[in-house]
Amino acid sequence: MKEIKEFLNYEFTYNKNISISVKSLLIAISLILITSILLKLFKKYVVKRLQNQDKNKFDTIFSFGKWLVYIIIFLITLQSSGVEITALFAASAALLIGVGLALQTFFQDIISGIFIIVDQSVHVGDIIELDGKIGRVDEIRLRTTRAVTIDNKVLVIPNHLYLTNSLFNWTQNGTTTRENVEVGVAYGSDVDLVKKLLLQAASEHPKVLKYPEPMVLFTNFGDSALNFRLIFTLNDSFQAAIPKSDIRFTINKLFKENNISIPFPQRDIHIVSGNLIKEETKSE
Repeated sequence: MKEIKEFLNYEFTYNKNISISVKSLLIAISLILITSILLKLFKKYVVKRLQNQDKNKFDTIFSFGKWLVYIIIFLITLQSSGVEITALFAASAALLIGVGLALQTFFQDIISGIFIIVDQSVHVGDIIELDGKIGRVDEIRLRTTRAVTIDNKVLVIPNHLYLTNSLFNWTQNGTTTRENVEVGVAYGSDVDLVKKLLLQAASEHPKVLKYPEPMVLFTNFGDSALNFRLIFTLNDSFQAAIPKSDIRFTINKLFKENNISIPFPQRDIHIVSGNLIKEETKSE
């Protein structure tokens, strides 16, 4: 019995202000184990009462809060056991500064992840565009968001980018989006026929929704073409590149059948002799 007491009272000493006994360590470990069991019971109790769409959000926040509780309990236990926490922090100040700088981005990601979950700006299944990259959200984690691009590549996005960049959520207002295809025709073309053919190209595609109806805008008188924009609605914007390509093929076919040409830019080049250039330079 005496040996056990001596073992429990044995102290690991760092300096005169910082020392911790085996008993204090065992108490801290025991409290963390008990807390872990209580947190698991609490999690089961809460998860049973949540809807499926909210369970993943709760798991993410719970995993962060769990470690925070462990750290607080450990520090309180050490303080109550006579360990000078302030002295411990002071002794390891340089180390803590280095660790803090290294973990700065890490904690930015975690806080951003909590914001994303709380304000529900992004959900699993949403199509997002961030920093020029487009993907369908597959999983939202505490530090990163996992998205899959149209070519089936995995895009791992650090959550802090949501706070430092503009995020475009293509599907927050629903899965339908308005897409467009632009085309230019030669001057002198029948613009009414052009409009009819563009609407025909959109309406014939099976992926284009009947409502709202496709529409054509005469956008501008260009340098070498009359510019039009065909606007239509798709139910899956993630695959928009494929129907837009199909519609361009159809437009090209219809224009050829109806003798409507798509011009290309032309430039007139005037070659001036070297003597004339010198004379003009002198005159200036």
